[in-house]
Amino acid sequence: MPLNRRHFLSAATLTGGLMLPGPRSLAQSRPKRVAVIGPGWYGKADLLRLIQVEQVEVVALADPDSQMLAGAADLIAERQKTSRKPVVYRDYREMLKKHELDLALIATPDHWHALAAIDAMKAGADLYLQKPISVDIVEGQAIVAAAQKYKRVVQVGTQRRSTPHLIEARDRIIREGKLGHVGVVEIYCYYHMRANANPPDADPPAHLDWDLWTGPAPLRKYNRLAHPGSWRAFMEYGNGIVGDMCIHMLDMVRWMLDLGWPKSVASTGGILVQKSSKSNITDTQTATFDYGDLKVIWNHRTYGAPADPEYPWGATFYGDKGTLKAGVMRWDYLPMTKGEAAQRRDVEFELEKYPEDKTEARLERHVAPAIRGHMRDLVQCMATRGKPVAHVEEGHISTATCILANLSQQLGRSLTWDAARQQVVNDAEANRLLRRPYRAPFVHPEPNRV
Repeated sequence: MPLNRRHFLSAATLTGGLMLPGPRSLAQSRPKRVAVIGPGWYGKADLLRLIQVEQVEVVALADPDSQMLAGAADLIAERQKTSRKPVVYRDYREMLKKHELDLALIATPDHWHALAAIDAMKAGADLYLQKPISVDIVEGQAIVAAAQKYKRVVQVGTQRRSTPHLIEARDRIIREGKLGHVGVVEIYCYYHMRANANPPDADPPAHLDWDLWTGPAPLRKYNRLAHPGSWRAFMEYGNGIVGDMCIHMLDMVRWMLDLGWPKSVASTGGILVQKSSKSNITDTQTATFDYGDLKVIWNHRTYGAPADPEYPWGATFYGDKGTLKAGVMRWDYLPMTKGEAAQRRDVEFELEKYPEDKTEARLERHVAPAIRGHMRDLVQCMATRGKPVAHVEEGHISTATCILANLSQQLGRSLTWDAARQQVVNDAEANRLLRRPYRAPFVHPEPNRV
């Protein structure tokens, strides 16, 4: 029989005031519906850390590589509690039409980030968006505008902000004033990570839709150096080592020291040593990010030995009272005050708590705790609709600042940045380069048309 209001109130009284759950509480009680756009190396690493800390149902995956999709779907079925295999799609746009998602993880090559992020937010999903958020600055502006328009929560994959030992270094060393006045921070990467092979161009493998994989980027002949795995060797798909590695350390420094946009950016470098490869990213580059009384100076070199073997990738903060070295494996505090002891902390791996980390292929085990922390923060902010620690505006600042370094190196001059107008000051040529050309039929997103 129909339950009228009087009967409902009587029933509620008999049950001690128990009320039926509303739509929001029902939504909170079910696992979050998650999809991954780009379930390759880091797409899986991010997703499997999320599964470790939150009840989710991975419902779909999208990638132009059917072989990669199949492997990811099998692995996820093994790891998620329901054992269900996610539905797979070649084109993420079809996936977004067929699934209502709570969260989309985007870990495509960088040249796809902007379109995938904006489309997913339009479809109603919050985001975990890998860094850099964009390959050009106008793309980043459009992503920020879309997040604001659609009121989406976006966590950017600059997970140094969630690295436990680095949080400790910020709180115990920097915020307690142990460094004194910091005048310069050196950030650097000396990994031999540039792809230096020179394989011939070829027809793409049958399992890869090369045209779709290329998307809005210029259409090159297929080369195995680009896929799978080494697409970062080409500026067509990313922003080189500055966009890949500098962004992490620059973002960490900005977070630790509460920095926003730099006043200006100057960069020099090029392919000085490793000239025989098809790779077109720099093997050597220096960039100075000018914050007035503070200079942040980046160096990368993909050959030779690191300046400090314990810190091949990291940051060194120089203050008048002490020095802090910080990286993904540890931090060291070296005081200037006589009698004060040096301090050191190493990364904690959490392998006993999360034993699946021990055998997961290609997992950077030292980074796993940071990703888990990043995911916990994201999930909490999805519930409160607050800003995560690496929210999209912060991701845009770090991304765009690194892009400005590449533009400075390309143009051969320093660039002064107007943060309010989001333009380079008095430099029409540089401002034209804030937006890359898109290959038809793809249309470049604009912040006022998302």
